[in-house]
Amino acid sequence: MMPEAANAFPANPRISVLIPAFNEEELIARVIDSVRASFAALGDGSYEIVVCDNNSTDGTARIAAGRGARVVFEPHNQIARARNTAARGARGQWLIFLDGDTFLTPQLLGGTIAAMEGGWICAGGCVLKFDNENLGWFAALAFRSWTAISVVCNLAAGSYIFCPREAWVDTGGFDEGLYAGEEIYFSRALKQWARKRKRKFKILSGAPIVTSGRKMEWYGSWRLFGYVIRMLIPGSMRRRESCELWYARPGSATAAPARTRE
Repeated sequence: MMPEAANAFPANPRISVLIPAFNEEELIARVIDSVRASFAALGDGSYEIVVCDNNSTDGTARIAAGRGARVVFEPHNQIARARNTAARGARGQWLIFLDGDTFLTPQLLGGTIAAMEGGWICAGGCVLKFDNENLGWFAALAFRSWTAISVVCNLAAGSYIFCPREAWVDTGGFDEGLYAGEEIYFSRALKQWARKRKRKFKILSGAPIVTSGRKMEWYGSWRLFGYVIRMLIPGSMRRRESCELWYARPGSATAAPARTRE
């Protein structure tokens, strides 16, 4: 267990790890600890962790602050806005977007830093791995399908994306008209940004990012399959009601109403 309220981050870190979080009190401490442990394993202290509390109704913000993360607030419950709000509050030259149910490893972080420092690769993502391999037929199908699409088409999953801060600024960041799939559009924008500079956007395959398979456990294969089919309808990713999978917990409302910080 990592100590709470760890040492403060440097004023001008090289890397900002940005974590959008909506009602993640069960996992946010483990996610933050995985980031700290990964940087510690590499002997690298030039980083910060910024958690965007995306209008949570639980203890997400309190727990994140207690683990030493800097917490910013986004009242509109939308993943794209939470990612952008975290980026606006970042102080690093490089940005790593990490989901609130996803765990960083020293191997992936080391590969990412090597890619960034190499000069040829300026942005990218990585392949995925679920934390539970026994999640049913849909999880297996989704994993194999997405891995092939990600590597062949060079598209990053939202669980893990890295880029220079300059690229996020120049591309306009994540499309806030989308309630899901914003990482696909951002990947395309980053690829164009890199191409203009004769550099490359790349999906790293040496070490996967470990992400939670809890949605598979919550909803089951057939219900998840139905969600995916529904999202194939043109324009569906721009409607919150079509993207319930990303904004609800079992037995809860689709999303918390927007509010301001008290």
